[in-house]
Amino acid sequence: MHCTLLLIGKTRNAALTALENDYCERIRRYLPFEVTVLPRGKSRDAEDSRDEEGRAIMKQLRNDDYVVLLDERGKQYTSPAFASWLDKHAVGGKRNLVFVVGGAYGFSQEVYARSNEMLALSKMTFAHEMVRSIFEEQLYRACTIIRGEGYHH
Repeated sequence: MHCTLLLIGKTRNAALTALENDYCERIRRYLPFEVTVLPRGKSRDAEDSRDEEGRAIMKQLRNDDYVVLLDERGKQYTSPAFASWLDKHAVGGKRNLVFVVGGAYGFSQEVYARSNEMLALSKMTFAHEMVRSIFEEQLYRACTIIRGEGYHH
């Protein structure tokens, strides 16, 4: 199984970038993983920006991708339950698992319609730049849980 994290906008904080890079390298010890950063929408209008970002996201998706939006309305998991979910998808033959973090205004209707499911990291709202590291840490944690390693106590 190959995992991709699609993101809108670059991380501007050097410390967060370093953390993201660290977790990316850790994840790659367990599975093929890539991060694709797409530009933020240029419009100041929320709907126009969301639609522009949505078109960019849609261009990155293939028909056989299993698309999971990181969205506050998504399903929440404990870390062990997320590991089980990930393992189930790997064993179940999902070739391309694509997680998507939208821009400041969320996702376009087209992206919502294309998604297979939604995942929420918390009921709280996090800065988009922080969500990346939080999600990558949880993906790494899930990999270690699946392998029975001691990272998750």
